[in-house]
Amino acid sequence: MSERDYYEVLGVSKTATQDEIRKAYRRLAGKYHPDRNIDNKEEAEEKFKEVQKAYEVLFDEERRKMYDQFGHAGVNGQAGHGGFGGGFGGAGDFGDIFGDMFGDIFGGRGGGGRSSGPRAYRGDDIGYQLDITLEEAVFGTTTRITIPTTVHCHHCNGSGAAEGSEPVTCTTCRGAGQVRVSQGFFSVQQTCPDCHGRGKKITNPCTHCHGSGNVKKNKTLEVKVPAGVDTGDRIRLSGEGEAGENGGPNGDLYVQIRVKKHAIFTREDENLYCEVPVSFTTAALGGEIEVPTLDGRVNLKIPAETQTDRVFRLRGKGVKPVRGGMQGDLYCSIKVETPVKLSSEQKEMLRKFGETLGENHAPKQNGWLDKAKRFFEDLGK
Repeated sequence: MSERDYYEVLGVSKTATQDEIRKAYRRLAGKYHPDRNIDNKEEAEEKFKEVQKAYEVLFDEERRKMYDQFGHAGVNGQAGHGGFGGGFGGAGDFGDIFGDMFGDIFGGRGGGGRSSGPRAYRGDDIGYQLDITLEEAVFGTTTRITIPTTVHCHHCNGSGAAEGSEPVTCTTCRGAGQVRVSQGFFSVQQTCPDCHGRGKKITNPCTHCHGSGNVKKNKTLEVKVPAGVDTGDRIRLSGEGEAGENGGPNGDLYVQIRVKKHAIFTREDENLYCEVPVSFTTAALGGEIEVPTLDGRVNLKIPAETQTDRVFRLRGKGVKPVRGGMQGDLYCSIKVETPVKLSSEQKEMLRKFGETLGENHAPKQNGWLDKAKRFFEDLGK
């Protein structure tokens, strides 16, 4: 049985473009696919194979020229149509029918679809660590940073070709940036080894970027740090990362916040903590002392007989969270300071004062001594 004309099989003219051939193939392949023709599977399978064979010849420019000049004799033995599950269509069938569809939906990154051109690759994201003070973290700040990054070469406008020249289309992939490699019954799509996915080759490279289209450059950016950030928070600057390839978008810059250690305060979430030294007499008799906060100084009343490690809470003197919520508090831990560098007279006064103290004046000490005494008695049993 003589073979039908391939143009007739696909229903296109002899002057049809590759896009028209592809569309005709996808329409007919979907129409005659055996899975869609359960009641007439054998006939559909034959038509499917015929459509597949015609497409493989006409979509390939070199084989199409041979067919136009010599007819079927010019391409016999070249139009590969290996079997798949009983002989209908190779793996390329599904790549061409469905791969192009998936490529349209997912931006050309689907596996198996033919690409109409070189893939565009998004630039890499870059990171930068920004050290700020606690005050800047609490109240927010605006600062400028300088980062090394990759940008498009302005001498060649990112083409990689020297001034006055243009990149040439890669002859291996014909500008697609990818080639098909047959592996048994399957056909897989891989990055072109000659142009490395660009679809074009540089014969006369730019002397500034050496053909890459990109150059290294220090870039100064303004970063707005919102109030309430903490160590580990990240600020994203969209499009300020590495330059993309083949027209792809730039990556992003992620600024990682690290809050410096403060001389007075420590922070846990939205709360602040500090230690407040208090004199022996103020702790014993009571009084009022000044306590620093990030908003300024406040007076803190110390009750009489205050002991070390007693904690006082100053409401609303902490940090307002960056993601919203109630402002935190400031917790002041009292540290009773023992007098030092006493004169002989002062020491004698303290000795006399100590002799006047009884058990009621040191409840914690006496309680601790009682516990220690019972502990040693239990060990001796």
